[in-house]
Amino acid sequence: MTAVIDPRARAAAPLAPITATLRTAFGTDDLPGLHAGLLVDDRTGWLPATELIHGDQLPRMLDSAARRWQAKRHAAAALAWKAYSYWVALPVALGWASARRVPLMRADDVLLRMDDDGPLVDVGLRTGIPVAVLPHDPIAAAGLPEVLVVADEAELLRVLRISLLDQHMSPLLDEIHSRVKLGPRTLLGSLSSGIAYAVLQAADALPGSSAETIGTLLDALDIGDLIELVPGEDGAVTVQRRTCCLAFTLPDPKICPGCCIRP
Repeated sequence: MTAVIDPRARAAAPLAPITATLRTAFGTDDLPGLHAGLLVDDRTGWLPATELIHGDQLPRMLDSAARRWQAKRHAAAALAWKAYSYWVALPVALGWASARRVPLMRADDVLLRMDDDGPLVDVGLRTGIPVAVLPHDPIAAAGLPEVLVVADEAELLRVLRISLLDQHMSPLLDEIHSRVKLGPRTLLGSLSSGIAYAVLQAADALPGSSAETIGTLLDALDIGDLIELVPGEDGAVTVQRRTCCLAFTLPDPKICPGCCIRP
């Protein structure tokens, strides 16, 4: 008898270590900002992230952020980027850290939707998004068209950087900069801290040293100088930022943990 494999389960298989890590670390893979199960089966109401870079969705997101936080334009842009870049980078960070599986988060493979009554932005992945793996990964020989087998960890980090930074975050950063006076260091500082916080949040579910994992990822993206890992009051590793997300400028000012601005 031939076994029938659920196409949805087959499509989700390359991302299984990521969703499993999310459930262990956060108690669920349905987070306020990340689509449950990551993959979007029904794209009704969803738009490709290219609409932020080349379309009309970035003004909409910035306007929504300004209303949500009663923020000035530059602060709204910084906070919108902080939220968006965290959710986009989270599957990448956990995929690398948990199983050396990296979803290639190019802008045309990432989907988003916005709702004024919900999270600022909800991020999902297109079904069939390429996932890069190493040759010894069990899924490397499965014959799935979305699985990209790369030679080694250096090559895996290279394709991670190209897809996440060069083909998504950097073009979006340039588009924000063209609309609002915000330097790249401010924005990339939030990407750097977001990746670090993601790994630390999931530390108990991940193998190896969190500090080494964070250092490897940030060095691959050339943003390792924007944070520092320091011991907290309880001795656990915490993130010390070297840039600010501008939350202190809100009508109800906020100083985030690890902010470079001291109360």
